[in-house]
Amino acid sequence: MLSELSIRNLAVIEHVHLHFKQGFHVLTGETGAGKSIIIDALSLVIGGRGTSELVRHGCDKAEIEAMFDLPADHPVWQVLERLGIEGDASEPLLIRRDITAQGKSASRVNGQMVNLSMLRDIGALLVNIHGQHEHQSLLDTEEHLHLLDLYGDTDIATAKQAYTAAYEAYMKVRKELQEIETASQQSLQMLDLYRFQIDEIASAKLKEGEDASLSEEKRKLANAEKLFQNVSDAYEQLYGAGRGLDAASKAAAKLRDAAVYDAANLNGLVEQIESAFYQLEDAAYQLRDYRDNIEFNPGRLDEIESRLDLIASLRRKYGDTVSDILAYLERIEREVTTIEHKDDIVRKLQQEAQQLIAELGRHARELSDRRHGVAARLASAIEAELRDLHMERTKFEVALNRAEDARSELELNGAPVKFGKDGVDQAEFLMAPNPGEPLRGLGKIASGGELSRIMLALKTIFARVDRIPVLVFDEVDTGVSGRAAQAIAEKLSRLSRSCQVFSITHLPQVACMADVHFSIRKEVEGGRTFTKVADVSGQDRAEELARMLGGVEITETTLHHAREMLSLADSQKAKM
Repeated sequence: MLSELSIRNLAVIEHVHLHFKQGFHVLTGETGAGKSIIIDALSLVIGGRGTSELVRHGCDKAEIEAMFDLPADHPVWQVLERLGIEGDASEPLLIRRDITAQGKSASRVNGQMVNLSMLRDIGALLVNIHGQHEHQSLLDTEEHLHLLDLYGDTDIATAKQAYTAAYEAYMKVRKELQEIETASQQSLQMLDLYRFQIDEIASAKLKEGEDASLSEEKRKLANAEKLFQNVSDAYEQLYGAGRGLDAASKAAAKLRDAAVYDAANLNGLVEQIESAFYQLEDAAYQLRDYRDNIEFNPGRLDEIESRLDLIASLRRKYGDTVSDILAYLERIEREVTTIEHKDDIVRKLQQEAQQLIAELGRHARELSDRRHGVAARLASAIEAELRDLHMERTKFEVALNRAEDARSELELNGAPVKFGKDGVDQAEFLMAPNPGEPLRGLGKIASGGELSRIMLALKTIFARVDRIPVLVFDEVDTGVSGRAAQAIAEKLSRLSRSCQVFSITHLPQVACMADVHFSIRKEVEGGRTFTKVADVSGQDRAEELARMLGGVEITETTLHHAREMLSLADSQKAKM
């Protein structure tokens, strides 16, 4: 759950630090008091779009911090591990988002910097915000198939994975066929050039790293005289009479004689000089051997220079290094093979495509069959939830149809079908609010209040499968009143038993069912506007409900009514 939320310098909020509990939370207040800013802050925490306009006037940046307490088996811990973010399930998860006055954003999860994409991956598992715009998403039939698959969970997921694998394999083969057909004419024109280039490169018989080793050998041969002279001089310095080795040997002998009188101080020095003598002697022998093997070979030098010129010529044409040239050779050899054996390759790919089409059809049928079974269960579950929301006579159906495409070369059960990345099905939610009416699309018959309740029904259902711990409803009760409002309040309260629920509301029927009630008000101090958030209870809560019931003036009647509503709400929650 979300345990704490800290907001600084966001819009009209200077600083607010809120503590939350498990259960149902409501936020109430006059229109324009700043209730939605709390939701905006949560949206930013989970990767929502942030702009400089959100930063309080005169401040450098807005800061939002959220603390989540999550069980050890919550999927967010696996996502953190995949993203390389340290996380310990025994400790809270901390998310911070800063928005600067210049519009730049910085995000941290458990103190580690993350980009916006990573934050969204994490936030999608923590908070689900439902606002008025989501009513319109219900009218988008493309969203309906996604919701159906989400409800089907593993039953659909396994079939969809098999279909997706077959679909990707088929699309890969189809792409290869298209590329061969597109490139064939141009490739035929290039065939002679490719053959010439292959002969030119192959005849050079290049080896990996050859240019580097030849350059090194050239450097030695070109400077053989200097090498010989310098190495000879070094050897002479070590081995010549009166030079290094002779001096070291004499010094060791002198000290050895002196050590007879002061062994404690001089024996160690004798050993050091003798050791140095043997090392110098070994070095002298190595220098002698190196000098004797120095090669004076003008003919070999000419060969190397000629070879390096050839490599340089090939580098100018085919690549910066020998590796690049060899890679280019490999590529054009494949091109020539493809051109010369195009018909055989196309025939093989076509056979493979036919096999994949058959496999794709089998998986598409399996996925479609499973969806039909899940569709019936989802429709039944939605109807059950709608009955709780006083839409008991509503008929609901998830209609599944094949996405047909007359231009498609693919067929399923004898009809041309459009095979897409999600299968061959199109889903649409149909509804008949009243008995005797035909089932129609939501956009044709659903009112705003009905859409609100359908969305709440869906959220209630999906809360059982998506494991998102925090659900936020921004005025989900818009367009409803009376018994429907009371039904929504009870549904939100029930929903909060399985996850943490937040709701912005103007309805006292909803507010009285909350476990935690925040009152939000706007004040002006010193010429500046401030939004204040208070956790109200007892008499303060009764007065807030009375304000919602009667407006600005709180009368004894509205106050009595508010207390009665709270008492009835407590009784109703006790029954739950």
